[in-house]
Amino acid sequence: MEPVILASESPRRQDYFRLLGLPFTCIPSMADESFDEHAQPQAVVEELALRKVNKIAGTLKNERLWVCGADTIIAFDGKIYGKPLDREDARQMLRSFAGRDHQVWSAVALYNGRNNTTACKSVGSTVSFAALTHGEIEWYLDTDEWRDAAGSYKIQGLASCFIEHIEGSYSGIVGLPLREFYAILRENGYPFGG
Repeated sequence: MEPVILASESPRRQDYFRLLGLPFTCIPSMADESFDEHAQPQAVVEELALRKVNKIAGTLKNERLWVCGADTIIAFDGKIYGKPLDREDARQMLRSFAGRDHQVWSAVALYNGRNNTTACKSVGSTVSFAALTHGEIEWYLDTDEWRDAAGSYKIQGLASCFIEHIEGSYSGIVGLPLREFYAILRENGYPFGG
């Protein structure tokens, strides 16, 4: 199979690439991840994924180049949440989500160097958090798992203790929606098995 550049150093995204048996290289895009917190979540997450892909594809010229970028955000009470700035920001996010539902939007973008095109797909999921005590939030913050995580939690880690229910794409909540990623690869002619 042809190698894909993953515009991220996310261990979770790398795990999914390995699961699919894709040869890959990580090149963090360092793309601007700023956004309007009151914009439409689906549009924001797709734009962020596309920025990552375009930043890498724009610097590397290769007709057989494949570049994948992904992003995940949280939408809650009309506002978009990305990664926390610090512990206090993470604390506020977790307090807000406790005992309520929020949406997780994840997008994957793929650049196909064979025909110089870029495609993007996204998926929205709903996460139901249990009510959390102050002590539970502080215990979780002490783990540092919240760092570099959209919404200040990682569903695949200890935060799973707080999740009562999810509706949608688990892999999307983790950070790479596998169904959408596989579909976008197939639709763009990625040579699986050859």
